[in-house]
Amino acid sequence: MKVICSSEESLYRPEAVRWRQRMELMKPLGDTVVLLPCSMKKPYSNSKSHQKFRKLTRSFQELIVTSPFGICPRELENTFPIQSYDVSTTGSWSSDEIEESGRLIAKYCEGKKVVANLAGGYLESCEAYLDDFVNVCVDERPTAPDSLYNLRMELKNHQRVNRRDKTLHELKSIARYQFGEGGEDFIPDNVKTKGMYHKRILSNGTQLALLNKDYGLFRLNLPGGEILKDLGIHVVNIDFDLQTNTVFAPGIEKADLNIIPNDEVVIVRDDTVVGVGKAVMTGREMEECDNGIAVKLKHRLKK
Repeated sequence: MKVICSSEESLYRPEAVRWRQRMELMKPLGDTVVLLPCSMKKPYSNSKSHQKFRKLTRSFQELIVTSPFGICPRELENTFPIQSYDVSTTGSWSSDEIEESGRLIAKYCEGKKVVANLAGGYLESCEAYLDDFVNVCVDERPTAPDSLYNLRMELKNHQRVNRRDKTLHELKSIARYQFGEGGEDFIPDNVKTKGMYHKRILSNGTQLALLNKDYGLFRLNLPGGEILKDLGIHVVNIDFDLQTNTVFAPGIEKADLNIIPNDEVVIVRDDTVVGVGKAVMTGREMEECDNGIAVKLKHRLKK
């Protein structure tokens, strides 16, 4: 599904506002953050410009600057809605766009060394909100040979991060984005992934979830539901025996009020995980409605 962002009002689209709110929870890996401009092609890594950047930056924390979504850490570039928005990249930004991106950049990069390869509105966001950073861009052309040469030489002075740490950080970042504050604890440190495209998320040989690469989000299995229940995140409490893969609102005693439609949720009865699935209603609607489908289950506990 395309998210069309064709005017300045797109800053206030619910998808963009929620994305920026979640970006405030994100933390970088390592000592250095490399700031890069967004591209028309999504995910960014598929664009010619980012393929050039990545030859130099893949061993560092990359942060893509964009509007109306503000920022996107590289590890979240496959996540909805950032992987499917359409926007005209004119490079000319309004004061509101500069403010929204700049504020997020400053929060994300706090206490880190910052190397930027930016021009235009992207650079203005940094200049307005960052006290200290190195910009390697020449002639306002981030992909120019001189800019890329400067980037390569500057990064020689900075500490790289290893691949295992990057993989773990990526999974924890996706979980924090998807489940909110504390969501990173969904991913244990001993996690392993299997699969060429969609990734099975395993801990001690047990599948916790599937990372769906089309949306960049986790789809829960029952053991993953156990972890979420223990964290108290996206829990829906019911007072009846599950007989089908549909949970109706009347049987719901309590629901996490942070739940919105399409969120992955865990169904609990008497402190036992009995199902996991996708929310159809908000958590508040689940508690207040007298009819209607609340959750469609993907997996349920077999008697």
